[in-house]
Amino acid sequence: MKRLPALLTLAAALCAGHAAAQTMKPGQWELTNKVKSSDARTDQAMAAAMKQLNNMPPEQRAQIEAMMAQHGATMPQIGSDGGMTMRACITPEMAAKHEIPTGQNGKCTSNSQPMTGGLNVSFTCTEPPASGQGQLRFNGDTGFTMDMNVSSSASGKPTQMAVETTGRWIGPTCSK
Repeated sequence: MKRLPALLTLAAALCAGHAAAQTMKPGQWELTNKVKSSDARTDQAMAAAMKQLNNMPPEQRAQIEAMMAQHGATMPQIGSDGGMTMRACITPEMAAKHEIPTGQNGKCTSNSQPMTGGLNVSFTCTEPPASGQGQLRFNGDTGFTMDMNVSSSASGKPTQMAVETTGRWIGPTCSK
């Protein structure tokens, strides 16, 4: 079960900090991450962790759902294509500061630099250790795509992952 917190950290970090910009509407967003590792064993471990997430005991699931809700996000759902989808709330204040929920209580930092049509983004997390960089491209003010290259470790071995993230605006009101 050690991989589950790492997986949730990765999902949150991919959406970390300054991933939003002035073209992103505040409100409810749906975020989908697809991860491909450089190591088949890591892919298998991630698939097993995702299965555990779906089969989690009700009390443990409730704890994680409560933690996620505190940070304006929902429990990730695993799709048939292996993508992990969750909902996150972007408040007007967060949109003004160009930030979205990370769920990491300061254990991750992020940076963004404007580029034509989007942002160059990067992040670093200390628990669990991970870092990444990539590009976010806006699709108007109601969608974006992001490609990230992420470095982390699995079972004490360094691993590289390519992460494709899509975000779509659901509406102006955030659900609880």
